[in-house]
Amino acid sequence: MTILVALAALGSLTLLLAAMLILANKKLYVYEDPRIDEVEDMLPHANCGACGYPGCRPFAEALVSGKALPGKCTVSSEDGRVKIANYLGVALGSEEKRVARLACAGGINVALNRASYQGIKTCQAASLVSGGGKGCFWGCLGHGDCEAVCDFDAITMNAFSLPVVDLEKCTACGDCVEVCPKDLFSLQPVSHRLWVNCKNLEAGDEILEECQVGCTACGKCAMDAPGNLITMINNLPVVNYSENHNTQAPIQRCPTGAIVWLDDKEGIVKGKEAKKIIRKGERGLGYS
Repeated sequence: MTILVALAALGSLTLLLAAMLILANKKLYVYEDPRIDEVEDMLPHANCGACGYPGCRPFAEALVSGKALPGKCTVSSEDGRVKIANYLGVALGSEEKRVARLACAGGINVALNRASYQGIKTCQAASLVSGGGKGCFWGCLGHGDCEAVCDFDAITMNAFSLPVVDLEKCTACGDCVEVCPKDLFSLQPVSHRLWVNCKNLEAGDEILEECQVGCTACGKCAMDAPGNLITMINNLPVVNYSENHNTQAPIQRCPTGAIVWLDDKEGIVKGKEAKKIIRKGERGLGYS
């Protein structure tokens, strides 16, 4: 008799819990549009964040809800974006591709090291020891943290220990921006071709002893730029990209080539008065 009572109580409790679970499932159920899964499958699964969302799934949710348009994904192919737009029956939209830009040209052939760093070969570790040992405090340390952190193989270190960004592979994820201890990377629209290739904040030719391509704050670029395109701030030219910046006039008289024009075919273009750099080897430790 005791066993039967126990079984009955256990059965009643089981039925009660099951009923509660069914009721909770109905009350707490959140409908999810099945199109989200379909759209997510059409996305490149890069989860790079270039669209402004933390991953492809949140972006797919935004697309289905109408909060974003397919063109915002600059990593996907044009065919991929069109496919999503047709599936959802929405406009394609557009978004200018952004890429990581490096504000330093101080490779080992033009910039001095004033100390030999011994330790973990990362820029972040080196920067903790007197700034990393480079003569220019603001310059790239060249240990390749940005290359290591890039999941898309968009950054490689060249022969002068400077990172080079592959614009086709770059997704503007921002990992290189976060990892660089010198804050040399920024995400820029590809149309920003007028570029200050230096972060030095000192004024005068003394910086040339440390880096032959450093900005000396001579201000010639600001003088030659139309309107208010360039302003000198903290001894460094700052480009106002809200102005018409489709001009190479500001680079022409730059004596060091610290401000450049970025061309799709020719690469980095310097002005006609920029000193030519012919050294291919390392300047050495503390020697010019």
